[in-house]
Amino acid sequence: MIEIGTQAPDFTLPRDGGEMLSLSALRPKAVVLYFYPKDDTSGCTREAVDFTELGPDFAAAGAMVVGVSKDSATKHDKFIAKHALGVALVSDEDSDLCERYGVWVEKSMYGKSYMGIERATFLIDGAGVVRAVWHKVKVPGHAAEVLAAVKAL
Repeated sequence: MIEIGTQAPDFTLPRDGGEMLSLSALRPKAVVLYFYPKDDTSGCTREAVDFTELGPDFAAAGAMVVGVSKDSATKHDKFIAKHALGVALVSDEDSDLCERYGVWVEKSMYGKSYMGIERATFLIDGAGVVRAVWHKVKVPGHAAEVLAAVKAL
């Protein structure tokens, strides 16, 4: 489990648009790293749209928003195009990053257990230190709450 005040685990993963994205390469920007279960589902779409709508405010505050799921970069491209998203999306197909951030968890639905991504957000400052963590995120109002935390850095 990643705790506030610890160094955020670095990564280099494929992102939308066919590029690679490294956390350390984004410094000295702050990074909002949010984990979500699946592209183009209702809650995940709402979350991505909310972060997109507040994108100019995040940029003005010196932060970049990066979403992470197990979906492929190609699927991310389709998700971005369909909903005109303005956030970077990285692909963690082997769940390594999700495991390192402690969001690859056992879930259950209709009495069946399975492994999946817990909706969670990490605010990482320009030095790579975790400054805030939200677990089991409820989407309504979340992007605005994260923006307030970014502005308070």
